[in-house]
Amino acid sequence: MKFQVGDKVLLIHSNEEGEVIDIINKKMVTVDVGGVQFPVYTDQIEYPYFKRFTEKKPEPPPQKKYIDDLKKEKGSSLKNYKVDTGIWISFLPVFDKDVFDDDVVEYFRIYLLNNTDTAFKFDYHLRYTGDSEFNLKNELLPYNDFYIHDVAFEKLNDAPRFDFDFSLVQSDKKKTDHFESSLKLKAKQLFQRIEEMLKKQEASFAYLLMERYPDRAVTDKVDISKLSSAGYKIYDAGKARQHIPPARTVVDLHIEKISNDWRHLSNFEILTAQLKEFEKYYELAVLHYQPSLIIIHGVGEGRLRDEIHDLLRLKKEVSSFVNQYHPSYGYGATEIFFQY
Repeated sequence: MKFQVGDKVLLIHSNEEGEVIDIINKKMVTVDVGGVQFPVYTDQIEYPYFKRFTEKKPEPPPQKKYIDDLKKEKGSSLKNYKVDTGIWISFLPVFDKDVFDDDVVEYFRIYLLNNTDTAFKFDYHLRYTGDSEFNLKNELLPYNDFYIHDVAFEKLNDAPRFDFDFSLVQSDKKKTDHFESSLKLKAKQLFQRIEEMLKKQEASFAYLLMERYPDRAVTDKVDISKLSSAGYKIYDAGKARQHIPPARTVVDLHIEKISNDWRHLSNFEILTAQLKEFEKYYELAVLHYQPSLIIIHGVGEGRLRDEIHDLLRLKKEVSSFVNQYHPSYGYGATEIFFQY
């Protein structure tokens, strides 16, 4: 007899498990299934062990993890972000289920990460198409992270720009007074970062804002007393600086904005005057450590735009530049972002 009293068995047709409680004959046994006893043929039952071994156990549903739930490592909580040094802005996507039960990003939690041994003050602005949407001033401790706010996923389609102005909590004469940094996101870039994050099974992604806080520019002092006694005329540089035009964040290169008497100029002379004006305000922007500069060149045939873009590709202070639709200038302007 294949089965004995007390054997655990599986009913083939109903996939239920029971126990043999009596042997009727060579072809039939009595089984108990959940307190119900009934006779079955031996060819309608089998041992349940193969089923138990091969049956896939249901996996528990994945639980959402937020940054507040993550265990912090000793020393610095920033080890989770795999960054080496500097100040970073981190985006932690928070997922939800859509109508098809797929995971979708509902919003981002924005964090500022300090992976340095220095404490900073910061002035933060979130801007959409140039207008400030959110502003926050606070301090960022060494080897620490700071939660800023939440940003809805759909809002990141509105060309957001994250502007920061950093300064030292403890002033240092060897360091500059402040440092400005800016991050501008495009929707396509954002989607790519989310896909990379999911493939790597990481919780967040980050962008570098500042690798190190810059030193103050050193100006060599020259003893001019000997020059004065030798008969050379000495000018006051402070007074000369008064005649330097102020820097601008937006420069219009339309020729009628540059010169009142331009109608007799040839196309080559107009282009030369426009490029000269561009160079002047570019140098002023760099001199004043501006984070960005908008150059209005118009649409036209695109010659002035192409000339400016060729020049920008050769300039070391340029981090990036973009010619995209702007509500105020259409496609007739290029925005330049600087790195110092």
